[in-house]
Amino acid sequence: MKWVLRVLGVLVALLVIAFLFFRTPDTDTAEMRAKYGGEPSQFVELPNGLTAHLRDEGARDGMPIILLHGSNADLHTWEPWVEELKADYRVIRYDQRGHGLTGAAPDEDYTLASFTKDIDLVADALGVEEFILGGNSMGGWISAGYALEHSDRLAGLILVDASGAPIQRDGPPPLGFRIAQTPVLRDVARHFMPRSIFERSLSQSVSNQEIVTDAEIDRYWELARLPGNRRATMQRFATPRVVYSEDQIEALEVPTLVMWGEEDALIPLAAGEWYAEHLPNNTFVAYPGIGHIPQQEHAAQSVDDLRQWIEQLMPAEPDA
Repeated sequence: MKWVLRVLGVLVALLVIAFLFFRTPDTDTAEMRAKYGGEPSQFVELPNGLTAHLRDEGARDGMPIILLHGSNADLHTWEPWVEELKADYRVIRYDQRGHGLTGAAPDEDYTLASFTKDIDLVADALGVEEFILGGNSMGGWISAGYALEHSDRLAGLILVDASGAPIQRDGPPPLGFRIAQTPVLRDVARHFMPRSIFERSLSQSVSNQEIVTDAEIDRYWELARLPGNRRATMQRFATPRVVYSEDQIEALEVPTLVMWGEEDALIPLAAGEWYAEHLPNNTFVAYPGIGHIPQQEHAAQSVDDLRQWIEQLMPAEPDA
């Protein structure tokens, strides 16, 4: 009996040592704000208790464009588009609840309704009435959900490799998403979150590997470990995800631009084709050789396509 207790004691000690050695601690909020929240960032207190990290840039007299990032990403994913759009448009982007420097939601609510309500609160806080709304991946799913309830505020809708279609992918998702979707593994991931998981997951999500830089990987990894964000991620993945029906999407009259990377390994091209088939007023653009994040992987062409679409949406007024 004594030898059994000794063995158990050794195993427990080894587990404790492994936990202390391999666990990845939280990052420091102040350090992360200094690194990723400098000018032109703002931290805006919303009525629901959320402190939204946002950037509001560009022409104040231009059409506002609100951009929503995808799952486990942050507002920086839109940087290439913002640089090209801000001369003519007012471009607003923010870290969504449970992400980036916004951090965990005080109410711990990660349902579609909570995400869409945040859009209204951000727009109201910035004095924006009508706007174009766009999103990538999860952000596209949220954008479509908002359009279903608040089309009166939208001048247009942009879906970039959006989730929400009733289409199944072929093969498993990237590593990071597999972990987050598996109950036991996502509990472990609250303590063990090595940088290599983020590197591999990002690399598997995109086709253009040039965007998989050390700086990009570090940002994903560091912001995911902001205090509260890991727990928020696990809660979000445990929350049932709404899948849209044909009837819902066919009822969306908002002019919509659907953009898709043909090599998207996370949300297949068939999902984009489904949106294009059922949206009554849409323009569909597919990019050969591009993966899940066209706004970064194929920035110049995708933003040019966006500009052309907006110009058709809102023709310039003739000179007096």
